[in-house]
Amino acid sequence: MMALVQSLRDRLPGAWPALALAASVVMLATAHGFERLGGYAPCLLCLQQRQVYWVAAGLAFAGALWLRHPRGAGLRPWLALALAAVFIFGAALAAYHAGVEWKWWPGPGACAGGGASVADLDLSGLLDGSLRVKPPACDEAAWRLLGLSMAGWNALISLALAATGLLAWMCERRR
Repeated sequence: MMALVQSLRDRLPGAWPALALAASVVMLATAHGFERLGGYAPCLLCLQQRQVYWVAAGLAFAGALWLRHPRGAGLRPWLALALAAVFIFGAALAAYHAGVEWKWWPGPGACAGGGASVADLDLSGLLDGSLRVKPPACDEAAWRLLGLSMAGWNALISLALAATGLLAWMCERRR
């Protein structure tokens, strides 16, 4: 068991930027898959949650490149901490969205739509300007698995990524 802990302590800080980048790409691909293939149009809060993963992916990619530089090793703990902070923000935003879906608190005023999906779009209506599509409402979960909406799952995944980033930061500080 101690060997496993030591191995994790040794490998996690170096692997964390690549892991954060891969997780961000997978989460973005999943969101776009739900939209493009599943027909679930994103609401305003969904789009904001995607922005968190774009920021994390960019930060992880740039950080991984910088870590290859001879002076980049000193950046490793700060990169781990910055990525953890991005994922903490993402978890809070996703938890807020989940709370809006459960009607625990109101969502933003710009997020009250009519629930149209991507599958409802008609190309001819888009071309002639007659189509009026309302964005989906933030307070209606379009999909649930095991009682959690996409926002709920996103909150849990972001929280796990934040914890991994904090663990990478702590491991790096102990070196």
